[in-house]
Amino acid sequence: MLNVFTLANGRLFQEEIESLEELTRFKPIWVDLENPTPEERRWVKQHFGLSIPEDAMDDDIEESARFFEEDNGELHIRSDFLIDDEENPRAIRVAFILNQHNAELKSQGVLFSIHDEDVPVFRLLRMRARRMPGLIEDAKDVLLMLFDADAEYCADTLEDIYDDLEQVSRQVLAGDVTDNKAGEVLAAIARHEDMSGRIRRNVMDTRRAVSFLMRSRMLNAEQFEDARQILRDLDSLDGHTAFLFDKINFLMDATVGFININQNKIIKIFSVASVALLPPTLIASLYGMNFQYMPELSQKWGYPFALGLMVLSAVVPMLYFRKRGWLK
Repeated sequence: MLNVFTLANGRLFQEEIESLEELTRFKPIWVDLENPTPEERRWVKQHFGLSIPEDAMDDDIEESARFFEEDNGELHIRSDFLIDDEENPRAIRVAFILNQHNAELKSQGVLFSIHDEDVPVFRLLRMRARRMPGLIEDAKDVLLMLFDADAEYCADTLEDIYDDLEQVSRQVLAGDVTDNKAGEVLAAIARHEDMSGRIRRNVMDTRRAVSFLMRSRMLNAEQFEDARQILRDLDSLDGHTAFLFDKINFLMDATVGFININQNKIIKIFSVASVALLPPTLIASLYGMNFQYMPELSQKWGYPFALGLMVLSAVVPMLYFRKRGWLK
């Protein structure tokens, strides 16, 4: 899918392009390619003179491979954007290309973004830019606003995680955590820990991208201050993620502690039963000896006496354990 975005009266308008002829009719400040076909790549190359690298969405983590400037003046940025999907949370790699200096190409002043699937942050920016005139003035504003929206999206996701952890905390601290409930709690904690880790990684990646923009000296004074504010917002998220990790670790330890308590109760029952059955076993062993002179063996009451003695030897320890509260 190929979408172009133009500015009119301070608002951002979107047009879906289905042919090269349509593309030539617009003067966009942003060209968004979502899972582009070879034909759409060819349209961009023919009209703007821009060749989209085949490895634009590679998973390189080195800064030199993700943030660099070509000899022809094209600025390349590869950044990750978070998708908070309950079933499949993930980060989407987006490649940005921006030509600010080479006036020989039609791509000058146009931001190009290439990604494999729709990104929630992109939808959020499109909605805001339509409703808020003057929010965006050029391609650099689009890029900065995308990073700003990404920081806000991460903050909203952290708030959702905190709200969910509050519910989990109430379940755990209420006591009487059964094994089934403990399993559900551990699964929820694991999901939130995974998402918190993804948010922290995404924040780190966005910080690197914004810092690179500031070092490139392509931002004006107002945009530079906006970039500094984005970095401050990202720094504040680090403290929130650290707090969430501490809370997650506490809930994990508390839940595992309840599991151990439940297991100890089971072991205690078996231990009490074993101790209570030791005296009857000892009595049965004594009367199982084949000694010649055992007076009880020749008496009619010998067998019921042995049975009664075994029952008594089992009941007395059980009453003692119950009195001490060991059976609870």
